[in-house]
Amino acid sequence: MIDVAFTAWNLDKWKKELWDNFSIGVPWFDREANDAVLFGFLTAWLLGEVAQCEEPPHILAHFHEWLAGLGLALCRQRQLPVATIFTTHATLLGRYLCAGSVDFYNNLADFNVDKEAGDRQIYHRYCLERTAARCAHVFTTVSQITAVEAEHLLKRKPDIITPNGLNVKKFSAMHEFQNLHAQSKNRIQEFIRGHFYGHLDFNLDKCLFLFIAGRYEFSNKGADIFLEALARLNYLLRVNHSDVTVVAFFIMPARTNNFNVETLKGQAVRKQLCGQLPDVSKMLSKDDFTMMKRAIFVIFHPEFLSSTSPLLPMDYEEFVRGCHLGVFPSYYEPWGYTPAECTVMGIPSISTNLSGFGCFMEEHIADPSAYGIYILDRRYRGVDESCNQLTSYLFQFCQQSRRARIIQRNRTERLSDLLDWRYLGRYYISARHMALAKAFPDTYFYQPHDSDTAQGFRYPRPASVPPSPSLSRHSSPRQSEAEEDDDRYDEDAEAEKDRLNIRQPLTLPSKKGPALPYTLPGANGEKNGATGVKN
Repeated sequence: MIDVAFTAWNLDKWKKELWDNFSIGVPWFDREANDAVLFGFLTAWLLGEVAQCEEPPHILAHFHEWLAGLGLALCRQRQLPVATIFTTHATLLGRYLCAGSVDFYNNLADFNVDKEAGDRQIYHRYCLERTAARCAHVFTTVSQITAVEAEHLLKRKPDIITPNGLNVKKFSAMHEFQNLHAQSKNRIQEFIRGHFYGHLDFNLDKCLFLFIAGRYEFSNKGADIFLEALARLNYLLRVNHSDVTVVAFFIMPARTNNFNVETLKGQAVRKQLCGQLPDVSKMLSKDDFTMMKRAIFVIFHPEFLSSTSPLLPMDYEEFVRGCHLGVFPSYYEPWGYTPAECTVMGIPSISTNLSGFGCFMEEHIADPSAYGIYILDRRYRGVDESCNQLTSYLFQFCQQSRRARIIQRNRTERLSDLLDWRYLGRYYISARHMALAKAFPDTYFYQPHDSDTAQGFRYPRPASVPPSPSLSRHSSPRQSEAEEDDDRYDEDAEAEKDRLNIRQPLTLPSKKGPALPYTLPGANGEKNGATGVKN
């Protein structure tokens, strides 16, 4: 719609205007920032043309991230009749600071932001982001933890939190998701047989698949703490004579040259011997397994998953469905789509209270672990304490029976509605009406409300206890799996109670209506503030 290259000849002129009006200078060598300047001026020009129509509509423009922010600042500087919203999904300076192994959250209030941005040669970008945040009618961010960050680094407290949602219908499998888990797990097991060809000394039926996925940011994504926790888990499983084996996948794109020949050879042999491989569990006793094996295996897959791969021919969604647990102990994660995707596919996950997803789930679920959402404390604990907590979560998960994991997956999948845009869209609608009320006060009004809590939009603790690992450990002597089939767990009854805890989807209001036909997120359930149109 907007071709920045076509107007590149205006760059120097527009840079001068940017300096004259905002005192922001953009260096010639920063191509990304140059494109942001071109896009910003073209966006402001387009909105200005629309605003000059014979019967101009009430325009609302929503800008995301610093790359689009200049257009917002120009709209306000030129006094265009446009309501503006600026959303930051992660502050630019915050990303750079965390990438440098800084004690970020304990020093938020003490950073000299101008100096820190200058030292990293991003001062001009930081200024564009901060200007957009300060000029917007409404400033939003995706999570409460990022709101704290933005308040200190961008010097403005967000007006409202707009969490990221998912198109849950895309992932929906209704009652088939348990079967899809079994099918995908079988395909991962086939890969394991080939990958460990000649060294497969563990029982695949007693094997749990864990994974971490994302950008190759070793500390920010928590890969470092995950590795250390796996080492400690390996010790716990061995000293407790556990028959469980854990295979942990690290799905992170990194620089590669080619496929490992030995790995390809193992997969080729596995395909040739398909159906002929001996069952190791019939050749060795349980004591033999315990004596000879190590409990943890780590597989680093330095590419995003693809169904055309000769090694692991699975799409990401199919792979996630086949795993037992997603582990995302991130230090810097403004939202976190990976644990959210696990949730809508019915796969339990571990996240942290420094991720937007973790904070959101803590706010809306009374007992997150019972629903397969484990929240690691990385905000108020040191690295070693957090690592011990992660190890404890992993060990408790390994102790669960197969039935307990099935119950937990059922509960996890029921949280899908909580992450659907049909429900989270209410926050965006609230932000837009707030902006309209500020830009056009003679036409729109907005009644402020508190948004610190979310009563009436919260899952209670389930009635039955077993699927929460921290609460399902057996006293001595341990029960058998057959004895676990008690009557306390009623899937249909629990599912119906959970459905009642989700509000109905929003419907868009009529512009000429006296008020919105729904309530907005706020402090007292149905007694929240609302926006509307003045008559």
